[in-house]
Amino acid sequence: MNTRSTATGPLAGRVALVAGATRGAGRAMAVALGAAGATVYATGRTTRERRSEVGRPETIEETAELVTAAGGTGIAVPTDHLEPEQVRALVERIDRERGRLDVLVNDVWGGDHLLEFDTKVWEVDLAKGLRMLRLSLETHAITSHYALPLLIRRPGGLVVEITDGTEEFNATYRGNLFFDLAKYGPIRMARGLAEELKDHGGTAVSLTPGFLRSEEMLDHFGVTEETWRDAVAKDPHFAIAESPVFIGRAVAHLAADPDRGRWNGASLSSGELARAYGFTDADGSRPDCFAYFRDVVFGGKRASAADYR
Repeated sequence: MNTRSTATGPLAGRVALVAGATRGAGRAMAVALGAAGATVYATGRTTRERRSEVGRPETIEETAELVTAAGGTGIAVPTDHLEPEQVRALVERIDRERGRLDVLVNDVWGGDHLLEFDTKVWEVDLAKGLRMLRLSLETHAITSHYALPLLIRRPGGLVVEITDGTEEFNATYRGNLFFDLAKYGPIRMARGLAEELKDHGGTAVSLTPGFLRSEEMLDHFGVTEETWRDAVAKDPHFAIAESPVFIGRAVAHLAADPDRGRWNGASLSSGELARAYGFTDADGSRPDCFAYFRDVVFGGKRASAADYR
C-alpha cells in the first residue's frame, strides 16, 4: 500500500501507531489523531473474526473505520504485542507503506479481568499476576524495541506511555502488588525513554486518563454515555468521570505541539494537558480527576466534583 493520505489538519502527513486501540482510551486516541489528519495504525487482538481473552465485542476494524470517518486514514493490523515477530512485522509494514513513524502510543493492557484487589502477594493467583505484568510491561518494551528505530529516523518523534494514575497518585499503593507494578512501570518507562530519545530530538511521556467512562466501565455501572450520571448514586466519585474523548484530545494536542519537548519524561494527566492546551471533554467540561482526588478524596477538602469540572 503506497497511497498517501490527503487529509488536512495539524497532523497531516504524520504517521501514528496506537498499540492497543481496540476500545476505550486507545480507540479515542486513535480517532483524535485521525481527526487531526494523521494516518493511524490501530492494533489489538480483537477483530471481527476473533476475540481476545478480554472477551469484549469492540474490534480494531471498527476503530480504523472511526479514524477514517474522523478525517484521517485508519489501518487495522491484528497484533499480539507479546509476540515479537508480530510486532516486528507490524513495524516493517509501517516502514514499507509509509516510510516513517511520528507517534507511538503504547496503550496495551487488557488485564482488568485478572485483578484481585486487596489480596496479599502470597495469596493472589500467581498466573494472573504475572500475566498482568506481561500485558502491561513486556508488551510496551517489545513494541518500543521494534518501533523506535523507525521513529527516530526523523527528529521530533513522540512516545506516549499510557497508564492508570499519575506518578503522584501512584505513590499510594494500588491494592494489588502486580497491578501496582503494572501501573507504575509505564511511568518509569517514559522516564527512561525520555533519556534515550533526547539525543534524537524525541519526546517520551507517560499519560493517564482520569476516572474513564470506557465501554467496560459503563457496562459495569449499567449505564450508557448518555445516562452515565445515573451511576453517581452507586459511586459518588464517578461524578468526576471523563469520556475517552478527553484523553484522545490530550494526545492529539500533545502530538501537534512543536514545543512538546518541554514535557519530556513527565508524568501527565488528561486534566493537566487540558489546562495547558485549553481543550475540553465532549460535553464542554474540563474534569481534573487527580486534583479532585488529591484535594477532596484524600485531602478532606469540602468541595464537590462539580468544582473540578
